Amino acid sequence: MQEEALEYHRGGKIHLEAKHKLENQADLQLTYTPGMGYAAEAIIEDKSKSFDYSWRQSAVAIVCNGTAVLGYGNVGPEAALPVMEGKSVVFKRFAELNAVPLCINETEPEAIVRFCHQIQPSFGGILLEDIKAPECFEIERQLKNTLAIPIFHDDQHGTAVVVLAGLINTLKLTEQTADNLKIVINGAGAAGLATARLLHEYGFKNITLLDSKGIVCRERADLNKYKIEALEYTNLENTSGQLIDALNQADIFIGLSKANLLGAAEIAAMKPEPIVFALANPVPEIMPDLAKQLGVKIIATGRADYPNQVNNVLAFPGILKAAMDKKSQINNKMLISAAQGLAACVENPCFEKIIPMAFDDGVFDSVYQAIMQN
Repeated sequence: MQEEALEYHRGGKIHLEAKHKLENQADLQLTYTPGMGYAAEAIIEDKSKSFDYSWRQSAVAIVCNGTAVLGYGNVGPEAALPVMEGKSVVFKRFAELNAVPLCINETEPEAIVRFCHQIQPSFGGILLEDIKAPECFEIERQLKNTLAIPIFHDDQHGTAVVVLAGLINTLKLTEQTADNLKIVINGAGAAGLATARLLHEYGFKNITLLDSKGIVCRERADLNKYKIEALEYTNLENTSGQLIDALNQADIFIGLSKANLLGAAEIAAMKPEPIVFALANPVPEIMPDLAKQLGVKIIATGRADYPNQVNNVLAFPGILKAAMDKKSQINNKMLISAAQGLAACVENPCFEKIIPMAFDDGVFDSVYQAIMQN
């Protein structure tokens, strides 16, 4: 597949295309001068008219510095560009949004914030993508507090929404409630922290968070401020230890970390017939076949070649499109609505399908409408 993929990417995956024909002098007068001057004059009178007389209402900036790209890590903005082009294609296909990859050679949060302020007049929304933690948290926070257009950090909230959607359908299948389940989240980066926060907002009360050094607890002096904030709603019993300790009698494991962390001992430590979301890519924390052999009831991964793929494509087009149409910053209530809309796309959940697939009927519309009707 490598050769086919490289040929597919040759010359890039996106291009700019005019909406109107340009075939004669009359067309030129409308497209260029004097026609464009009338649009400019209308915007001079009222800057909000830029959403009416330019592409701004449908334009998204994908801002990336290449410091946390897929499973590759800090590869730089050049290597991130084909990944961001892929996001652009998804936006166009599912949300009819024109998304422009802007891969920048910058790592300082304040400089990235300034950059986003400078480009704001050209776009109706900004997608932050593949910016490493913890810098991504402060960048998002500052932008949401200071910009008038919606900001969405897909690595955080896209993952969290799809995970929650899967858990909503899991609750239906197991006839359990959110407040009496023990959840272990392994990985306290962008996706892990956002997932913990959203699950708490939804109603899950017993959440334990781990990073590479073990359980996130109050005794640890090495925690950044974002992990300290997470202690307000995770690990309420203040336990310490490693993954095997956290998994004791756990109902649900959510892995946002690295490959092959779960084996027979870890699954045995959990309650019978546990739920496992093994989302490390490309190799999950446990392979689905092994998980089933060890008694896991429901298994989800980030892979397309197994059932229950947790894929951000299900979430980010509808969420950002709705926020842009509402001209609203994105909040947890909107994210929960998106997850509920996504979960509803699976009419008859079963162990092998708790999450819809991208090309299932109505996925984008369900997410979009759930937020618009919020």
